[in-house]
Amino acid sequence: MISLNLTVPLAVDFKNAADFFIIITNLLVATSSVVVVGSVVLGIVCKKTLRRQNRFIFMLNTSITDTLTGVGGYYIGLFDVQEGYPSRNGTYFILPSLLGVNVLTIMFAQLDRFLAVVYPYTYKRYITRTVAIEVCVFAWFYTYLTVAIQNLVSVEVAAKMNAYGILTFQAIIIAKVLMNVKLYLIAKYQISREPPGPERDSKKESLRLIIVVVVCFLALWTPRFYYIIVLQVTRSRYMFRNYASDPFSMMIRFTSTCTPGLYIWGSPALREAVLKTVWGRVCPPLRNK
Repeated sequence: MISLNLTVPLAVDFKNAADFFIIITNLLVATSSVVVVGSVVLGIVCKKTLRRQNRFIFMLNTSITDTLTGVGGYYIGLFDVQEGYPSRNGTYFILPSLLGVNVLTIMFAQLDRFLAVVYPYTYKRYITRTVAIEVCVFAWFYTYLTVAIQNLVSVEVAAKMNAYGILTFQAIIIAKVLMNVKLYLIAKYQISREPPGPERDSKKESLRLIIVVVVCFLALWTPRFYYIIVLQVTRSRYMFRNYASDPFSMMIRFTSTCTPGLYIWGSPALREAVLKTVWGRVCPPLRNK
């Protein structure tokens, strides 16, 4: 008689204080992600004036991926999970690939802000809300088409695809850094030439926000990226038992809290929507702030 063990073991054994610290920290990271980014999603969805602007479409897309990352953080942070070749109790790279959607969306958002500042007339004519939505859909389609192919081919082929994917993302990261620098230099010159007004303030706000978000995103994500590269080059095994005990993995998952938090901090319109539309229903005094 064949018996199937469908129970996924916990990430730690609870034999010392460090085990409790790991679980509590992972729970806090996952919960903060769900609460903060969930507020951003609801704030944008419930506010029609925000949904009409391209920059908030990109914010909504990254916030949806961050919400799913936060929810998935409960599984990764509580149980013995290690994605790789071979995986252990993995998600077939479904959860880690949310990061890929995020990277592509932020890159498209950078390009969107670049075109808005450098070519404002062309931007208004061609980069419509529909185009922004189509670009976001493409980020999901491309990422998970790649994941589906990796799950259907042999392990050797999938490992090679993963290696090429890492190289591609490395190129994207370099492009994001260069674009960030170029955005700052161009924006500083271009916006200074415009007359004071709401449109100028909106451009300054959105540019400052996307630059800060990219810098923060890179600071939290880069250590894990180079950690994986070192492991592959040296053909070493993972230093950490699983994702729950891996501080680099925890840093990546913390971006799901950090990014929406920066959105709220950097955008008065979004902050008002979150406080009044979302949290105002839970705590009525916030509606008057």
